[in-house]
Amino acid sequence: MPLHSPLTPVDVPDVDLPTFLLEGASARGTRPAYVDGPTGRTLSFAALGAAAHRFAAGLAARGFGRGDVLAVLAPNLPEWPVAMLGAQLAGGAITPVNPLWTPEEIAAQLRGSRARAVVTVGPFVAAARAAAPGLEVVVVGEAPAGTTPFAALVSTTAPPPDVRIDPATDVAVLPFSSGTTGLPKGVRLTHRNLVANVVQTRAVLTPAPDDVMIGLLPFFHAAGFCSSICLTLRAGATVVTLPRFDLEACLRLVEAHRATLLPAAPPVVLGLARSPAVDRYDVSSLELVICGSAPLPGALESECARRLGCTVGQVYGLTETSPVLSISRRDGAGHTPGAVGTLVPSTEVRLVDPLTGAEVPAGTTGELHVRGPQVMAGYLDDPPATAAAIDAEGWFRTGDLGTVTADGEVVVVDRVKELIKVSGFQVAPAELEALLVTHPAVADAAVVGRPDERTGERPVAYVVARGPLDPAEVIGWAAERTAGYKRLAEVVVVEAVPRSPAGKVLRRVLRDRAAAPV
Repeated sequence: MPLHSPLTPVDVPDVDLPTFLLEGASARGTRPAYVDGPTGRTLSFAALGAAAHRFAAGLAARGFGRGDVLAVLAPNLPEWPVAMLGAQLAGGAITPVNPLWTPEEIAAQLRGSRARAVVTVGPFVAAARAAAPGLEVVVVGEAPAGTTPFAALVSTTAPPPDVRIDPATDVAVLPFSSGTTGLPKGVRLTHRNLVANVVQTRAVLTPAPDDVMIGLLPFFHAAGFCSSICLTLRAGATVVTLPRFDLEACLRLVEAHRATLLPAAPPVVLGLARSPAVDRYDVSSLELVICGSAPLPGALESECARRLGCTVGQVYGLTETSPVLSISRRDGAGHTPGAVGTLVPSTEVRLVDPLTGAEVPAGTTGELHVRGPQVMAGYLDDPPATAAAIDAEGWFRTGDLGTVTADGEVVVVDRVKELIKVSGFQVAPAELEALLVTHPAVADAAVVGRPDERTGERPVAYVVARGPLDPAEVIGWAAERTAGYKRLAEVVVVEAVPRSPAGKVLRRVLRDRAAAPV
């Protein structure tokens, strides 16, 4: 029998995302919506709303309209939400792109999303041009010849676009996720999906106008744009952006801005719990550190809470669920360290035996299937993958094994799916395996995750050699062709990759080997 959130169901407004998020922005006037952490540059709520509408007009004047996609290839900075909201006000969507990717990886997402243009910053202009020759490149800051200044769009005098958006069906954000089958796919998140998840999450987290959040999680990640754009804009809170993680810089910003909220990933929590740098800063303003992207061990969660003297909780979700499914209460009430919080309102979960497909009772372990208004509309141009992920009754298969406690908290036990999570980033074994077998010295390959205290997991490759093979050379060769977080921790030469009679890699065998003490 499905388990329902113990919280009162919420009403989801029938409105598009930018209208919902910017409601009240002009009334908040000069209060800071975003502060650029490195420079102190401030963007007020009123200025943000005005810039988003002008950016929409600038896009519309270039022919951008309903159904079009704008790629955003940039670190966390105040112009990020301007680009996002502007594209949506013009009737289109954004596809957030990881700036750490190689031009080849970026090109695959730009092609798959059919992006009309890309917004970026100076250091990534070359990658954007290499990934999509001929695509318009809009640059925040100084724009090289042949690119379009971001400032030109936000200073346009063009009339505002007249667009009618259907919140239930129009896509607002098109992130790419490795999903439950291991290969990147466009995730169609509608305006209604995202509005619903803001309402659901706010009911538990309760951000307020006097809150200050450190925008540490990458905005190109669902957890980042949910926490530091959607939640905070609706609440009227201030976000201090950090373009890349640096513990000292983060602590400095917490102290300088008296930050109250810090969304984080497990490596950040590890640093907060154990780094001597913490003692050099006043972090007494922090009220909540909320950890997501990967499960956080209960012992480390408690250690961090004792060190900081504030609540440390967890949030769980997937890109396909907009992303939040469960989250700890802000005051920590009813939370057990190691659990990933209470189901957000209007969300159901059922526990399913992954082998038999039969439902199992609460308190036992099963694959988490979820249903709610935050579940995606489907994968882009991939009906088979959508059908495999969402059944006819609207249940989404998370690919995660977990349970629900008697107190209504969700506990994630393990993953059914094969993705490796490195510092919150998803690494698809199939992608690395496909790359490795193109190496002239590799005959076969399998990749699994090895537990790592700092990053959560690291990918380890087991390869069958065609002849003489230097593991260090293979690691370097693969690193030149993938993003840094996908770097192999080790290459192990084996006689054969263990496989089932059906030919599937027996990853369980390799995971046990990777995790075994040396």
